[in-house]
Amino acid sequence: MKNKSDKLPFLEKVSYSFTDMAGNLLYVTISSYILYFYTDVFKISVAGAGLILLIARVVDAISAPIWGSIVDHTHTRWGQSRPYFLWLAIPFAIATFLAFTAPNLSGDAKLWYAGITYILAAGVIYTGIQTPITSILPSLTADTDERISANTFRMAGGNIGAFITSTFCLPLVAFLGQGNDKHGFMLTLGIFGTLAVILLFLAFRNLRERKDVEVKSIPFKDSLKATVGNKPWFILVISFVIYWIAQADRNGISVYYAKYNLGNEQLTSVFNGLQVLGIIATISIPFVVKVTNKTMTMLIGLAIGAFGQAMMAFAGSNFALVIVAWVIGIFGAALACAMPFAMLADTVDFGEWKTGIRASGFLTAVGSAFCIQLGSGFGSFIPSKIMAAAGFVANQKQTAESLASIKFCFIWLPIIVYIISGIIMLFYFKYEKMEPQIKKELQNRHIS
Repeated sequence: MKNKSDKLPFLEKVSYSFTDMAGNLLYVTISSYILYFYTDVFKISVAGAGLILLIARVVDAISAPIWGSIVDHTHTRWGQSRPYFLWLAIPFAIATFLAFTAPNLSGDAKLWYAGITYILAAGVIYTGIQTPITSILPSLTADTDERISANTFRMAGGNIGAFITSTFCLPLVAFLGQGNDKHGFMLTLGIFGTLAVILLFLAFRNLRERKDVEVKSIPFKDSLKATVGNKPWFILVISFVIYWIAQADRNGISVYYAKYNLGNEQLTSVFNGLQVLGIIATISIPFVVKVTNKTMTMLIGLAIGAFGQAMMAFAGSNFALVIVAWVIGIFGAALACAMPFAMLADTVDFGEWKTGIRASGFLTAVGSAFCIQLGSGFGSFIPSKIMAAAGFVANQKQTAESLASIKFCFIWLPIIVYIISGIIMLFYFKYEKMEPQIKKELQNRHIS
């Protein structure tokens, strides 16, 4: 029997979508346009910008488990995760605004300013937002179906946030700046930041962490103990890191494939704009899960994504077929990407069942923010090395070898990564079958 308290009100599900909508509104702006801003607006060298991004990845990897432990230590009248939407909303907006501000600096001062503001916005504070977005899910409800439903709303909100910035950021910069990109970026990020703050405040106001699944603050060493024997968590983390290699590679190399292989750089905006269609696949997730299960839904997503990628290989320069294949890939990626966020809540239950420790913050921080950042880092590093080895030189006529390397990175590398991620997820089936038993035993423990 399901408790009535496990049923989430529609308002809370919509409010949960606001968290990722706000996060993506600012983070996708950073990930998509910060390199262009550094080199073309702030006038930082490519080498300097690359060094900043490399250092930021190291900080990101460290900050994720730290934020997870911080959330696990939090104990307020508002809950553990929810207060961070209130506390970090304005700092997140300000840090992102400052990252896209180009003060009159020179030399090392310019690099230090860019590095500090980028690490704060895209690393430390964003991770502080991303961690409670995921860690709050186990506390919203203990019901698996309701968790999947809430996560579906979240992913749809994230898609909308990403679509807004991918589609309107540069046009707004041009319109508001009137030829001055410095002013354009500042005004645009001021608008995006204000909207993000409003969304996060609404999420804080409307979400509730249920007392029957609320946990007390725990020390960092106990957070680590929650991973002991938590095999489904390890499976999910490894698979998700690998998945994000494909996701970052697919999105990052699209501009090169459009410019050099298809001969039209402007097609990149078409690729980015079509990402919003992933909402269609996201909305279908609860129905697919009911027909199959969570693990199979992720595997179906990986298979559809691989099919779309392979279809592009045979589309050649036929733009219509390329777009059809790209959209199929978007559908598959949306299915595969959404599932681990929902399944992490179940690994929190498994960890408590196995060790008696409910480390929602730590387990979900490593399973979400850390996976995204680490996988994205490799997703940029691996194709850059492959293209460099093939002799790629920017803004030059590419050799046959260079074009082949771009095609391999854009089409075949994601397929390889999807297959590896899928093979790892095959080991998750038996743990998903244990979930009803685990939830029942945990419920009895909480009652007693």
